[in-house]
Amino acid sequence: MAFGNDRAQSVFGNTQDERTYRKACQSKEGYLKKYGDDTNAIYHLKSAPVPVISEALGVRNLVMAAGGDAPLDINADAASAPKPGQTSRTVPGADGKPVIVGNIRMGFGHYRISMAMASAAHAMGYTPYWLDLASFKGTTGSAMIAHQNDLYSMGSRLSQKVGLFNRLVWEPLNSEGFRQLSYNSADQKNTELCVPIFRDIDKDTPYVGTHVWPSQAAVHAGMTHVVNAIPDNWPMALHLAEGSIHTVQTPSAYLGYHQLRGMDSSRQLLPMPEGSLFYTGHYVDHELVANIHADCERRRSRVAGNGPVRYLLSVGGAGAQQGLFAAIVTHVLPYVRSGAATLFVNVGDHKNVWHALKKQVRGLSAVSVEHFGSFAEVDEFARAALDGEAGGVHAFWDEDIFSAVYSSNVLMRCSDVLVTKPSEFSFYPVPKLMIHRVGGHEAWGAIRSAEVGDGTYELDDTNEVLDMIDSFQNDRALIPFMCDRIEDANAQGVYDGAYKVISLATQGVAAIR
Repeated sequence: MAFGNDRAQSVFGNTQDERTYRKACQSKEGYLKKYGDDTNAIYHLKSAPVPVISEALGVRNLVMAAGGDAPLDINADAASAPKPGQTSRTVPGADGKPVIVGNIRMGFGHYRISMAMASAAHAMGYTPYWLDLASFKGTTGSAMIAHQNDLYSMGSRLSQKVGLFNRLVWEPLNSEGFRQLSYNSADQKNTELCVPIFRDIDKDTPYVGTHVWPSQAAVHAGMTHVVNAIPDNWPMALHLAEGSIHTVQTPSAYLGYHQLRGMDSSRQLLPMPEGSLFYTGHYVDHELVANIHADCERRRSRVAGNGPVRYLLSVGGAGAQQGLFAAIVTHVLPYVRSGAATLFVNVGDHKNVWHALKKQVRGLSAVSVEHFGSFAEVDEFARAALDGEAGGVHAFWDEDIFSAVYSSNVLMRCSDVLVTKPSEFSFYPVPKLMIHRVGGHEAWGAIRSAEVGDGTYELDDTNEVLDMIDSFQNDRALIPFMCDRIEDANAQGVYDGAYKVISLATQGVAAIR
């Protein structure tokens, strides 16, 4: 597989050393030996509905077509799809044209960003297409991604069980290891393996990558309108995809990426060139942004009326932090029994987490209602809870990944406090209680939330978490304070990042200047 510019050798003019480049080439060759070489394979794609979010966000899923099917014409496919309804965000000339959201599941965070991008695209009048590079079974690129995702999930879980591993391996890897420019080299070579998946796609289709691998793969494949939506708030070379437009959610991330700060401890690096990096604001779904004022007003009204404080406890995609979840539920349960609190627990697609909680927390089963396997039921419950009563403990689970992730989105609107690690949720417009991170790169998400004022600082001790819950219960001014900060930030466009990313992909740089 030949490329005019081998991006594993140099990043923004900063040359990788020969040892790093050789190691990157060996990584790619290792995957070719392990999973086979499909460089010359002919894969055709087709579009299909996506569970749950097709109806909510107008999304079409790009999947492998059967043998003998004609190549995908994405523009014709989009023209035949139902046209998005008019919203206050509709862009003149959008007319249902396609926008591809390239993603992978690595935890829930990257899927969550993808849903925000699809939601924004739909609200702006485009037809969003979902391209999950890990979903194409039998392809070398997907097998490589699945292997790396399994390793990451295993590391996340192990880091929460073995303190020494977390301190000596996981934290340093997630904060400094992924930060180094040398790490980018192997990813660049490995993502060349994903190019065959792109052969059917019109190269000029607007494309947003919500993980660096789909962004790098799209650039390798010759896509011409690639936006690389960088997650988190800690600049790392891991997230660089030269040849794309990079976007970040915060001003501090903008400055860190611009200077490639700390990405090679042995030298001062050349900065990112003009036009390659933009600050957009937080990546948030249209449905949440459009309802910020109404939802904040509901929260103020509930706490002012001494109603139960509603907590949404959302389990991450790696299923880590089981012991902390049990401690939180145990602490909240007496408040629930007295009518002073309500608890929503979304375990995503990790039913084992809920079963373990019921075993660990005495009396949990007796006060719990399970909403399992039906997104329609979750949606109906959340809508009713917006202006209605909700008491007790409600557990949510679905084996379908889209339902599992999107359930937290609909539950956020009827919740008062989101209890979460400082993951992608750090950037969402809902009051947040930030529990301990899973990986050092997440730390700056909590810092951003605390500075904006829509969440707490990171609470890295269990007793500190429980004390904060007591404060939310006893000081009814805390939630309105956070709601005020959310509305202040919204007035400044802080939560408009997803719209701006879509504008960059579809209309170019001039659209956001």
